[in-house]
Amino acid sequence: MSDGSVQQKQSQPAVPLLEEQRVGEILAAVPERGQWRYRPRRVGLVWRSKTFRAGAVFTVLALCGLVILALVRDQTGTEGFLVGLGLAVLPVPLLMAAFRWLDRVEPWSWRNLLFAFAWGACAAALVAIIANSFATRWIATATADPAGADTLGATVIAPVVEESAKAAAVLLIFLFRRRHFSGILDGVVIAGFTATGFAFTENILYLGNAFGEDQQIGRSGFASVTAATFFVRVVMTPFAHPLFTVLTGLGFGFAALCARRHRIRRVLLPLLGLILAMGMHALWNGSGSFGPYGFYVVYGVFMVPVFGLITWLVIWSRQRELRTLATELPAYAAAGWLTPAEPLALSSMRARGMARDMARHQHASAYGNATAYSTSYGVPYPSPGYGYPAPGPPPVHSPAYGGSRVVAQVRRHAKAQAKARGRAAARAVVEYESFATSLAFLRHRARRGAADPDFVARELELLHHLWQRRGVAGPALTYAAQATGRLRPRYVPVGPAPYPPYGGYGPNPYLPPHAQQPYARPPYGSVPPPRSR
Repeated sequence: MSDGSVQQKQSQPAVPLLEEQRVGEILAAVPERGQWRYRPRRVGLVWRSKTFRAGAVFTVLALCGLVILALVRDQTGTEGFLVGLGLAVLPVPLLMAAFRWLDRVEPWSWRNLLFAFAWGACAAALVAIIANSFATRWIATATADPAGADTLGATVIAPVVEESAKAAAVLLIFLFRRRHFSGILDGVVIAGFTATGFAFTENILYLGNAFGEDQQIGRSGFASVTAATFFVRVVMTPFAHPLFTVLTGLGFGFAALCARRHRIRRVLLPLLGLILAMGMHALWNGSGSFGPYGFYVVYGVFMVPVFGLITWLVIWSRQRELRTLATELPAYAAAGWLTPAEPLALSSMRARGMARDMARHQHASAYGNATAYSTSYGVPYPSPGYGYPAPGPPPVHSPAYGGSRVVAQVRRHAKAQAKARGRAAARAVVEYESFATSLAFLRHRARRGAADPDFVARELELLHHLWQRRGVAGPALTYAAQATGRLRPRYVPVGPAPYPPYGGYGPNPYLPPHAQQPYARPPYGSVPPPRSR
C-alpha cells in the first residue's frame, strides 16, 4: 500500500515552482492595477477610509443641525423662526463673497468651506446653546441672583464656550488639511466661514425672539424690537463674530508659517489668537454694562479700528502671496518648465482672469470657425483638426443633405461643442494657475525651512500637472501678461525686411528657424506644392 501510494503521488503532475531567476520576468508581466482580478482585502481600520470619515462628519453635522433646528424653533415658535431665518440669511452671501474674494490666490475647495460653515451653524451653535444655558442656570442657582448670572454668563461664559467651539473647526482643518493650510489668509478664510455660520444661527434665535416679543406687546414697524435687533446685529455689526474668530484664524495662520523646528510657536500662537478672540468677545458682550453709551464707545473706539486693521492685514497678506509667486516661479522659468511671461501673469489677479477669458474665447471661436468652414463646403459634421476638403461634394444647403434644416442642426451642434471646448480650455487655465500657485508656496516653505518630508515628490507631481496643461495655459498667460502691461512685447524695427521676400507655401528657405512666419494657406480648390525639407 505504501509503495502504490508513493507511485501514485509521483505520477501526479507536479506544480511548477517559482524559480528565483524568473522573478523579474514574472513581475514584469503582471497586469496593471486597474486590470487586477484578485485584489487585497481591507481588514479592519474602517475609520481610515475617506468615505467612512466623510459620511461620519456629514452624519454628525446633520444630527447637530436637526437638534439645533428643534431647539431654536422651540424657543422662537414657528412664525418667529421663519421671520428670523428670512432676516438672518441676508448678510450671509455678502460675508461669504468677501472671504471668497480674499481666497482667490490659492482658493480652498468648497467642500472645506461648506464644512466650516456647517460646523459653525450646527455643531458650534449647539454646543454654545447647551453650555451657555447650563452654566447660566448653575450660576443663578449657586448665587441666587438671576440678573447677575445672565451678565456673568454673557461676559465670561459665552465668549469662552463660543470661541472654543468655533476654533475647533479651524483646528480640524489645520490638522487634516495641513498641506493646504499654508498662511495667514487660509486661517482667516476658514475662521470667517465658521463664524459666519455661527452668526447665522445666532441671528435666527435673536431675531425670532424679538419677533415673538413684538407679537406679545403689539409693536410693529421701525419702532419694533425686531427692527432694532435687525439694525444692530445685521446692519451695524454683521462682522462681529467673524472678527472675533478671525483672531483665532490668524494664530493658526502664523503657526502655519513657522518652521517645523519651532514647535513651541506652533502651539502658542493658536492659543494666543484664541485668547484674544475670547477677550474681544467678552469686551463686546460686556459693553452694555459700561453705561448708556458703552456700546457706542466700544463700537467706535475699539471694534471699527480693529476691523480696519485686520482688513489691511489680510489685504497685505494677499498681495504678499502674489509677490511670492513673482519671486519663486522665475526659478522654474529659468529651468524651462515655465515661459518667462507666466510668473508675471500668475502674480496678477487681473492677468489671471484675462488668461481664462482669452483661452475660453480662443478655443471656442477656433472650433466654431473650423466648423463653419467645413459646413460651407459640404462636410456635414465638424471634422477633427485642420484639413482641406476634397473638391466635388455638393454644398450642405443642397437637397442631397436635406436642405437648411441639416445646416441649422449642424451649426447648433457646433455651437454647443464650441462652448464645451471653451469651458474646457478655461478650466485647464484655472487648474494651471492653481498648480503653479501651490508650487510657488511649496518652494517658499522649503526655503524657510518648513518643507514637508515629501517635498521632492510633491514638486515633481505639480510640475507634471503643469506640463500637461502648458499647451493651453502658456499662450493665454503670455497674452495676458502683454495685455496688462506686465510684459512688454519685443521691439520690431520698422523698415525693409532683412531677408528676401518669399511668396510660396511652407517654410521660407531664406529665413533661419527663429524668424519663420506662419505658413500661408492656399485658397480653396488649389493643391499646395510639396514642402521642401
